[in-house]
Amino acid sequence: MQSLHREQPFNLPIRFIQFGEGNFLRAFVDWQIDLLNERTDLQAGVVVVRPLALGNKPLLDVQDGVYTTLVRGLNSAGQAVREFRQIQCVQREVDVVADYAGYLALARNPDVQFIVSNTTEAGIAVNDSDAYQDAPPTTFPAKLTRLLHERFMHFAGAMDKGVVLLPCELIDDNGPALKAAVLHFAAWWQLGPVFQQWLEQACTFCSTLVDRIVTGYPQEEIAELEAELGYRDQFLVTAEHFYLWVIEGPAWLAQALRLPQGGLNIQLVEDIRPYKQQKVGILNGGHTSMVPVALLAGLETVRAAVEDAEVGAFLMRALSQEIIPSLPLPAAQLDAFAAEVLRRFRNPAIQHRLQSIALNSWSKFAARVLPQLLSCHARTGVFPKHLVTALAATFLLYRGDVIPLVDDAAHLAWFEQAWAQVASGEQSVRDLVQQWLAKRNVWGRDLSELSGLTDSVSQAVLDIEQMGIRRYLRHLA
Repeated sequence: MQSLHREQPFNLPIRFIQFGEGNFLRAFVDWQIDLLNERTDLQAGVVVVRPLALGNKPLLDVQDGVYTTLVRGLNSAGQAVREFRQIQCVQREVDVVADYAGYLALARNPDVQFIVSNTTEAGIAVNDSDAYQDAPPTTFPAKLTRLLHERFMHFAGAMDKGVVLLPCELIDDNGPALKAAVLHFAAWWQLGPVFQQWLEQACTFCSTLVDRIVTGYPQEEIAELEAELGYRDQFLVTAEHFYLWVIEGPAWLAQALRLPQGGLNIQLVEDIRPYKQQKVGILNGGHTSMVPVALLAGLETVRAAVEDAEVGAFLMRALSQEIIPSLPLPAAQLDAFAAEVLRRFRNPAIQHRLQSIALNSWSKFAARVLPQLLSCHARTGVFPKHLVTALAATFLLYRGDVIPLVDDAAHLAWFEQAWAQVASGEQSVRDLVQQWLAKRNVWGRDLSELSGLTDSVSQAVLDIEQMGIRRYLRHLA
């Protein structure tokens, strides 16, 4: 069986420079660019920049930049979807460590319009040790600043040679964060006020929100899939059917990206914050609310939890009665998004283990669920019973007898000692709940000061212990 190679010629102008060769960008950004090329006159080629040395891992060039995506899931009608696509937009990959000169040469290409990145949450970081003459600097923002300065110098500061930056790192305000990091290095390297003005006026730093589960290389299925395809593909990547790319940017970007003609789920907005609240509240908050309850019920995967009679009903009530009413978007839009989320949770092609989602459950609850819990209380005067149940289940999870816990070592040590004191009779469950809720360093405030919350959570804990989680959930309904 032969390996996959390009059948179409390299004839696309390089409009995108992409920092990161990983599965997510290839199954999310490049997949969408490829569809835009097919459906519109965008005609955008991509050069992938490998920002870190990865040993002997081959470049995409060994397959002429071509690879296959396999998208699987449930569509809006609940029907199974399974679609292969050969991605043709990637023209080549540049290893910035091995070919720094080739990397800088990308800056001198007049066709470049966009720079995309996904260098993990820790990627947008600065230091005072990277130097301009380093080949290359260590951090992503330093590498990017060097590339942008090369472009500025080559085109003599031409304002029409600025670029649009679309960071996909999963941090709040990733556009302003990346801009601040680039400006840091521009100042640290003393590249001058004219360059800084060019960054401010010629370049557009957009915040983005990305949403797609990318399951990566299908190691356990690869022989079967390659037999079906008729070729070998060492870069084959699998993903769920759903995707959403929200971009906070100027209106002219719609035509620059051919969004009206493309028909993709890319939304250009003036304010990304409500969309982030929607995703964090419904998708992430739904996960975080359901996982401890499902684990206490003896379940192992997200799909099993959603399809479980008691746990699935608990999740749907939590979403419809408590989470959705607390979010600042139209109810119809939130209901549609929640329906899509539930379809995604039921995706038969993804076995998403609850134990893996339970990582750092305490801090996740604080970020993803607590805002809705507090909003419900402020709006109604009572604490929402389903979110309180999720909080109580999270508390019980930290007893450490359900799954192996993965969290900050100090958090685990505190719980171990506290639960030992409960077991010995030195303190009550209510005492422990009160101490837990009082921890400002995680919650952001002393929750034990909220009248009635300690009692509500303590009673839920005791009831779950007495009844068992399934009977408790039936009683809760």
